[in-house]
Amino acid sequence: MSSSQLLKGILEGCLLSIIANGEVYGYEMMEKLEANGFKMVKEGSIYPLLLRMKKDGLVIARQKEMPSGGPKRKYYYITPKGEGELEDFKQRWREVSLSVNQLLEEE
Repeated sequence: MSSSQLLKGILEGCLLSIIANGEVYGYEMMEKLEANGFKMVKEGSIYPLLLRMKKDGLVIARQKEMPSGGPKRKYYYITPKGEGELEDFKQRWREVSLSVNQLLEEE
């Protein structure tokens, strides 16, 4: 299994976690992912996921004017449904990571 296949399964939870910390726009999410070691994620790969998360009611997006007069940016906010999904993800992640770590330590 490639790291990109594995990453697809956890990226949504990571994005929800970033968005839960406050309003954020797409490129800023990429910076936060990279700062936390997700160097393999490409900017174009998060936008389809954000669109699906928006369609599923996990996040909302709002256009905001820039004080500098530049183009508007789309900021994302987590919804109550998204907060619930994030809590579910955290629980599932704890269980899976514990199990994987136990198996790897047996070797």
